[in-house]
Order: sequence, then structure tokens, then C-alpha cells
Amino acid sequence: MTTPRSTSSRAGAGRGRAAAREPRPAYECDACGHQPPKWVGRCPECGEWGSVVESTVTGPLVSGRVVSSRMPAEPARPIATISAAPARARATGVSELDRVLGGGLVPGAVVLLAGEPGVGKSTLLLDVAQQWAAGAGSPSLVVSGEESVSQVRLRAERMGTLHDQLYLAAESDLAAVLGHLDAVKPGLLVLDSVQTISTTGTEGVPGGVTQVRAVTAALVAVAKERGVATVLVGHVTKDGQVAGPRVLEHLVDVVLHFEGDKHSSLRMVRGVKNRFGAADEVGCFEMHEGGISSLADPSGLFLTRYSEPVPGTCVTVAMEGRRALVTEVQALIGATVAGSPRRTVSGLDGARLAMVLAVLQRRTERLTLHDREVFAATVGGIRVVEPAADLAVALAVASGGLNLALNPHLVAIGEVGLTGEVRRVGAVPRRLAEAARLGFRMALVPPGCGPGSSGVTPESMRVIEVTDVRAALQAAARASAE
Repeated sequence: MTTPRSTSSRAGAGRGRAAAREPRPAYECDACGHQPPKWVGRCPECGEWGSVVESTVTGPLVSGRVVSSRMPAEPARPIATISAAPARARATGVSELDRVLGGGLVPGAVVLLAGEPGVGKSTLLLDVAQQWAAGAGSPSLVVSGEESVSQVRLRAERMGTLHDQLYLAAESDLAAVLGHLDAVKPGLLVLDSVQTISTTGTEGVPGGVTQVRAVTAALVAVAKERGVATVLVGHVTKDGQVAGPRVLEHLVDVVLHFEGDKHSSLRMVRGVKNRFGAADEVGCFEMHEGGISSLADPSGLFLTRYSEPVPGTCVTVAMEGRRALVTEVQALIGATVAGSPRRTVSGLDGARLAMVLAVLQRRTERLTLHDREVFAATVGGIRVVEPAADLAVALAVASGGLNLALNPHLVAIGEVGLTGEVRRVGAVPRRLAEAARLGFRMALVPPGCGPGSSGVTPESMRVIEVTDVRAALQAAARASAE
């Protein structure tokens, strides 16, 4: 039988042995920083083999080594005493690109411009480099890793972008690119493209994850040190994402996507990330034989002028970033077919079209769509996938199915729910203002977006609130009879 005295003696001895025991070693993965409770051959967090190392110190670790403090090169200062002048944006001379960038390029900023092959990235940046050389007072350097200098020169002649302060080089080695920077001392560097540049100090093939990460990190460091505005051209995958490691987008200051259909002249630069301005801006451009030009007022590209009203069309106002674009939606109702009829879209979301057709079939009495082919499209190559275009799609389909031409001065804005209700959408005052500017005099909007609601309604426009699809069809029919 154990006595209290013997129990306390053993407890005291156990505490003594625990105190004499050495500190338990810690383990940390030098690839991702995960700290497993014991050593393992493969990190359970990142899956890297042989990356878990022993750490018996309590200080910060980098790749298994202790990092000691040192005197910084420049002490920290109160934020009010720091000048913001070096970070002021400088206009590039291309108005639509300046809109997306937030006023222009900031010295030392690194911009990543990604897009599909042949969309016009090199053409746009050659124009930007020429505008910079002509107006910024400092040279611009274009380094091409995909084309020779003669090929770039031919494009520059066609575009009329020759300038004495515009320098060209064809390089694929990072050390040679840095040598050109030392020789030219440009204010703007365009690198086309970052996937074609490699460095001998890093393993991997050009365009690989390791090489792209190392090249981008080196260029970002040089740009910050010398105050050179840098634009990197990036490739995209088949899914439309920027090729390379995801950390590439974190390293740069601005990420832009260059979009456009090869069969259309419209091109759009869409901001994805911007440390110096809004990240949801969109710039519109037009491709032509002489190069590329900004479109300050692109709404006219997305409308068709008819001599007489035509059934199967309706106009809506889409938001691309902060820009309102008046867009025409067209619908064609085909013949009755046996089996599953086709539902074909161009520039619209096919899933939303199917939903709108189901709502029209269920909530209206005169439309029969379940056995008829339906084709819907936008005009001018623009892609409209936001729910605010639902009401215009519904009216265009109903107009085509009933052979009723809508009032040519009518616009429709609103999201359609499964019960047929018309829901509110954002930026309705801005949409109405753009429609009124182009001469539209009547608008169908969701409840709470008409006169007396928040925002300013244009005086020249008659705004009608509609609660559901049936009310919208009735209001559109009355407007057509006026």
C-alpha cells in the first residue's frame, strides 16, 4: 500500500528529473516554415522531401539558420516626414492605359501585363515606350526575348513609333539585360517577355517556375533601387491565368490582363491588382492596321443603328470596372424542333440564358420556348456576364418570340430571379447617365432605383420601376406603342 510520504517523494523525484532533462528539440520545414511535433522525412504541409530540419534555438530561422539583427542602412522615420514625390505617377501618353494604372507609371513600379498570344501586348507596349521617350524626358528601353530587333523595327515603322530616345535590344540573359540598363539608363523598361529571360545562377529551364521567380525578383529589386518603371510581359495558360508561379503576381506592383477577341477590333486592359490606384478599372482600345489606339468612348461599338425597329433586340448598360458601356443584346428564336433544342450564346453567359428562358417559360403565358432553338449574342465583341443584363436578355428573347419590336430609345437594367422578380443591381445612376448621354429616353429598372431613390436620375430620361418580368414585358409593350 502506497503511503502519502512515498507518493510525494516520487513526485518530487519526477520533477527533479524533468528539470534536469535537456530542452526538447524543435523541427521546422525550411521550405514552408511548418513546425511538426517530431521529425518526418516529408513535410506534411507542403509535401517536400528532406526539408524538415532540427531547431533547438528560439530565434528566427531562415532555411535552418539563425538570423541575427544588424544596423539598418536607413533608420525608420515618422510617416509624416517622408516625401511622396518620388512615387507620383507619370503619364505614359496612352490615355486608356493611364486610366487603368491610376494616372500613369510610378518610377520604380513593376507592372505585369499578361494576355493571350497575338492579342496585341507588344504593339501596345511599343506605343507606350515611344510615348514615354517623346514626353517623359528620359529614354525608354524595349528588350525582346522573342523577336529580333529588326522585327521590332518593322512594327515600329508600321505604327509610326520611331524615336531617338527609344532603344531596342534582343536578349534572353538577365545579366545582359542589366548591362543594357547600365548603358542606357532608361526611365522605362519593357521586357517582352519575362518567361524568355533566364539567369545562369539559378537551376531550371527558361520559363520554368524557378527561373521566372528568380528573374522577376531580381528585376523588382533593380527597379526599386534605380527608380525605373518596369513593364513585364507575361504569358497565360489555357485557363487564362498568368503562367508561372503564383508568387509572380505578389512580387509585382500592378497586374493587368490584356483581353480581346482576334476576330474583333476591340481590346481591353483590365486591372487585377494595383498598389497605386483602383484595381477594377478597364481601358478600351481599338486594333487597326496602323497599330492600336485608345477608345475614350467605346459605347458606339456595341450598338447597331437600325432604320426601323427590329424584333429581338434590347439595349442594356454593362459595367466594366467603373466604366458604363451601353450594349445591345440580340436574340433569335428558331423553329420548333424535336428533342433538345439548341441554346447558343456569343458574348453572354450560357447558364444565365438558360435560367432566363426557364423563367420566361414559367412566368409568362404567351411564350413557348421549351421546344424552340434560341440564339443570343452581344454586338461588337464585348462579353457581358453580369446579372444586370438579365432583364435585357429576357426582353430581347420575348421580343423575338412575340415578333414585337421594342422602342429603340429603351434600355433595360436588372437581375432576374427564379421567381421572376427583378432585383437591384449596382451603379444604376451611372448606367442611366451613360444611356442618357447617348440619347436613350426611357429605362426599365428594378424597384428602388427610380426617381426619388438614392442617386441622380437624368432629367431627359423617363425611368420606370418594374417588379417582375411580367411587368417589364407589359411596360415594354406600352413603350413600343408610343
